[in-house]
This record gives sequence, structure tokens and C-alpha cells, in this order.
Amino acid sequence: MTIIGSRLLLKAAQAATYNMFLQLIMRLMTFALNAFSLRFISKEMLGVVNVRLILLYSTGLFIATEALDRVAMSKLENKHWPQVINLIWLSFPLSLVCGLVLGFAWLYGFQRPDQAITPNYVYGVLGFVLATVIYCTCRQLFVITSTFMFIKLRVIINGISELFKCVVNIILVIYFPHWGVINFALSQVLSAILYVICYYGYVIYYMRGLDESSDFPVKKVRDLFPRRLEGKPFIDKHQALLAVSIFKQCLLKQFLTEGEKYVMTIFAVLSFADQGIYEMVNHLGSLAARFIFLPIEESGYLFFSQLLVRGEHVSKQKEENVKLATSVIRYLLKFVTMIGLVTMVFGYSYSYLTLHLYGGKVLSVGIGPSLLRWYCVYVLIISINGITECFYFATMGKKEVDSYNQKMVIFSAILLVSSLLLTRWFGSVGFIFANCINMISRIIHSIYYIVHYFQGSGYKPFKGVWPSKTVVVSLVVAFIITTLSENYFCCHFGYQWRVVHICIGAACGLGVLLAVYLTETEMCEFVVKQYKASQPKKLE
Repeated sequence: MTIIGSRLLLKAAQAATYNMFLQLIMRLMTFALNAFSLRFISKEMLGVVNVRLILLYSTGLFIATEALDRVAMSKLENKHWPQVINLIWLSFPLSLVCGLVLGFAWLYGFQRPDQAITPNYVYGVLGFVLATVIYCTCRQLFVITSTFMFIKLRVIINGISELFKCVVNIILVIYFPHWGVINFALSQVLSAILYVICYYGYVIYYMRGLDESSDFPVKKVRDLFPRRLEGKPFIDKHQALLAVSIFKQCLLKQFLTEGEKYVMTIFAVLSFADQGIYEMVNHLGSLAARFIFLPIEESGYLFFSQLLVRGEHVSKQKEENVKLATSVIRYLLKFVTMIGLVTMVFGYSYSYLTLHLYGGKVLSVGIGPSLLRWYCVYVLIISINGITECFYFATMGKKEVDSYNQKMVIFSAILLVSSLLLTRWFGSVGFIFANCINMISRIIHSIYYIVHYFQGSGYKPFKGVWPSKTVVVSLVVAFIITTLSENYFCCHFGYQWRVVHICIGAACGLGVLLAVYLTETEMCEFVVKQYKASQPKKLE
């Protein structure tokens, strides 16, 4: 393993650790806010905010920034940072255009919620559009600090802004409930302003201590903004063309990522109350995906994009880098698959109890438990998809990007058709079935790409990914025991016996962990090594 490769892997592991911590804090704050909100606002209000308005915000931000971010953070030849900063600043006018188009669609193109139940919907749309534009005014700082591995900075700033948003939300909901959607829009805007102030404040403070020999791309405030360049075009043509190709892909990927929300919004297949329940269950079910898988995927993308030259065949890559990439893919896939299997097995037997403790009968009675159980199956599928796609996106060139854009149209069509059909047959659960079908299709495509990428190199990244027989048997036994425990203790007795059910699950979990520890030694050593490497004291 090369020194550069070791450092990249160390940084990626550290980034994953901090991002996991960030995701945990953010999810806990979101859970607390949702649990609190259930006691003060209606399910219809939750559906409008958590589905309709959050979708507006995420769509605008994704379209305006995702393609530019990916190009700017990739390992490219002849990378000139002033041109990169100019390129990133295009996200600001893009956010304005997206805000106008999407805001008009959200106000006049889709079904509006009942004004009596969710007042001030118009101001809510305007507020979330404004928040998107504000966030884009510091995107160049996000890209620069991410590229130079300012790992703690992102965690701290995101944590501060999210905590601030939650606190403002709670205060407004308690004291100004008649404002309706304005409460959520106002907290989103104020959080965006604080986010921008923190980024600019830190980077300006950091630049004061730099000397001329520093490789940090900005050394004065003027460098943070777009400007004309002597002897060079405003932006690099190759980077711009690559961004356009990725931009087409981003549109489709966003639809695939938030497909069920688009179907809910455009086709109104569920009421706002049902949307609220679905989104609450989705928040709980996506805990593993957001807390563990997403940070690993982001760090994996950063690692592979810095280790391997984008668009180059494996034969033209350094052999030690290819060997390192093979090992990382194998162990990451095995690790996330193991977590996905554990989530699926224990999620089935503890979905009802989790929803009952979190939201009471509002969530635990009706479709809620079934939604969460099937979501646990979906977690296993997205755990595999995240790793395979992050390698694909980090290594493909412009030709592969253009080719994938065409395939994304097919994936989008599969998701749309299956969502419409399956929701009619199975209700809310149909969305989860449709997402599973879509993700499996994408996994097959990514695996095909990875196999052909390593073809001829002698390396097989998928060899030994599936857990050992001992681990599989322990999971099957745990599933049987916890299912019998739920049927007996949770359904026939009171709260004190539900504690027994939890203890039984804990004992089964320890049994599974013991099986993993005894039979998956190489994977455990890899995880422990990366965890130790991610600790700040090891960097001194």
C-alpha cells in the first residue's frame, strides 16, 4: 500500500467516523422534533412539511450543486482552483432558476393542501426556495474544505445549524401555532443564514494564518468569489462538459432517490395525513441508511475519486492503487451487508414496539409496523447499492456518464411505473416494493461495471463478500427467537414484559456479534484498523 493510498484511506475513515457522528446527532434531533411535533401539529401538517416542502428544498439544492460538486472534488489533470471556484459559483444562478421554476410548480402545478389545516402554504414554499439560494452562496467553501479534508468543520457547522433549526422550530410551534407552515420555513431560512455565516467566518479566520507557500487554494477574501483570469478561460471547458453530463445524470438520480415523494406530490396517490405517517416511518427506517451507509458512501466516493484517475482503464492505473481499491470494496461491501442483514432480522420483530414507544398508537396502529418491517428489507438492498454506485460514480469518465444517463431513464421509468401500480395494489407499502425493484436493478448494473472494470487485472473485489455460514445460521436463529418473543410478550402482556422482549433481542444480538467476531476476522480487523486510524490522536 502506497503512502498516499494509506493517507487517503485514513482520511476517508476519519471522514466516515465524523460523518456518522454528525448523522447520529442530526437524526436524533429530527426524531425529537418529529416526536414533539406529533403532540402539537396535525399529521396533515407533517405530510406537507416533511414530504412536499422538504422535497422542494432537496430538489433545488441537488440540481444546483450536485454535478458541480462532483466535478470540483474529482481528481482531474491540470486542475486550476480559480477556475474551479468560478465553476462552483454557477450553483448560485442555478439555484435562482430552480427556485423560480420549482416554486411555480409547487404553488400552481400540484394539489394544494387545505388552508384551514395547513395555513400559509404559499409563504412556506417561498421560504424553502429562499433557504436553497442562501445555502448556495457558500458552496465553494464547502467544496474546498471537503477536498482538503476539513472533516470536523462540516460536522460542527451542520450540527450547529440543525440544532438551531430544531430549537427555532420548537419555539415557533409552541408560541405561534397559528402561523402554520411559516414556522418551518422561517426556521429553515434562519438555519441557512447561520450555516453560511459559520463557513465564511471559519475560512476567513483560517486564511489569516496562511503563508505564501501554503497549497490552500484561497489566501484572501477576494479569492472566494468568481473573477476573470489572466491567460485562462473563466471556467475549464473539460470540467464544464463533464458537469453537464453529470447534471443530466443528477436529475435522474434525484428522481430515483426521492421517487416516492415525487409520485406522492405529482400524482397525489396518498392523502397528506398518510404521507405524514409514511414519512415518519421513513425517518425511523432510514436510521441505518443515513447514520451508517450514507457517510460510508460519501467517504468511499471521496477515497476512490482521489485514489483512481477518473475515466482511465484499470490497466493504466497504478497496481498498488488497484489492489488497495479491491480490498476496500470487498470489506466495505461485507461490512454494510452485515449491518443490513442485522437490521432486517431484528427490525421485523421490533418494528411495532419501536413505533409504539416513539409515536404511540398514531404510528403503531394500522399500516405503520408493516411499513417499517418492509423498510428494514429495503435497508439491506440500499446498503449494497450505496457502495457499488459510489465506486462507479468515482471512476467513470465522460463516456460512461453519458451512457449511464440513458440507463437512468430506464431506471426512472421502472420506478415510476412500479410505484403507480404497486401503491394501487398495496397502498403505502407499494412505495417500498417499488424502491426495492429499482435498487436491485441499479445494483446489477453497478456490479456489471465493476466486474468489467477489474477484468484482466487478476483482482476480484466480490470474492468473499457474503457472510460466513455461522453468521447466517445465527441470524436465522435470532429471527425465529425474536419473532416468537414478539408474538408472545408484546401482544399478550403489558409494558414490563416488553422489557423482557428487548432483553431477548439484546441476547440474540450479542450472539450474532459473537459469530461475526469468531468467523469474520479479516473484516473485523479492517473495521478496527480504520476506526483507530480515524481517531484524531493518531494524526498527531
